[in-house]
Amino acid sequence: MRVATVMTIAGSDSCGGAGIQADLKTMNAFGVHGTSALTSITAQNTLGVRKSFHLPAELVAEQIDAIMDDMGAQAAKTGMLATVEIMETVADRIRARSIPNVVVDPVMVATSGARLMDERATDIFVRELLPLALVITPNVDEAAVLTGLTVDTRVAMRDAARAIYETTGASVLVKGGHMTGDATDILFDGAEFHDFTGRRIEGGRIHGTGCTLAAAIASGLARGDALACAIENAKRFVTRGIEESFDIGRGSALVNHTVHTASVRGSGRMEE
Repeated sequence: MRVATVMTIAGSDSCGGAGIQADLKTMNAFGVHGTSALTSITAQNTLGVRKSFHLPAELVAEQIDAIMDDMGAQAAKTGMLATVEIMETVADRIRARSIPNVVVDPVMVATSGARLMDERATDIFVRELLPLALVITPNVDEAAVLTGLTVDTRVAMRDAARAIYETTGASVLVKGGHMTGDATDILFDGAEFHDFTGRRIEGGRIHGTGCTLAAAIASGLARGDALACAIENAKRFVTRGIEESFDIGRGSALVNHTVHTASVRGSGRMEE
C-alpha cells in the first residue's frame, strides 16, 4: 500500500499544541504520512514561549533533502521560519526539489499582536517563499502586515487576499478567526472568492489552530483533493478540534487532534 506523504517544515512546540507536533497529529488524522524538517526548537507551554533555539540553515536543508531523496512529498507546509538564512534555504530547497502543493502558514504576528518577523525578513518572505506556495494562509493581522491595509471587515479581507495574490501569484486564504461574528475565512484563487463560514465557538484562547489548519489543507492536497475541498475539510476538522479542545494547562487550551470525521478518514491511499 502506498500512502501520500506530507512534509512539515516548522518549529517544535514542546507542549505539543502547535508546530510540528500539531502538524504530524493532523496528518495522521487525515490518513497521510507526515515527515518533518525541523527549523527551531522552543521551550514552551500553554502559558507561552520561554526560550528558543534556531537550527543551522544547512541542517534544515539536509532534512529536506533526506526526505526528498527517499520518500518524496505530495505536499508540504511551512510554519516557523525564524531567520533570514532559514527562510532563504527553505525557499531554495522547495524550488530545487520541485516540492508541490506548498501551503505557507505565515508566522508573522503573535497572538499578543507583536511582530515576529522584521522588515528585511518580511521582504525576503514575500519575494522568495510566497511565490512558491499553492496557497498562503494569513490571519487578518498577518494579511495587514503583508499588504499595509487595515483588515477589519470582510470587504477588507477580500481586498487583502486579492492584493497578496497579485504580489505572489498564490491563492490566499485570509482567516477571520480574530474577527467578530461567524468565523469566516475567505479564499481568493485568482479567479473568484470562496467563503468558508463556521460557527464561532465562545471560550478562551486556543493554541495551535493556524498550524492545524495549514497541515490539514496540505494533507487534503496530498490526497488529491481540490483546494476548496481541502480547505472545507480542514476547517471542519479545526472547528471540531476547538469544540472538543483540551484544557489541560494553566494557559491556552489545545486543539484536540483526535477528532475524526468521515470526510477526513479513508482518503490517504494513492493509486499504484
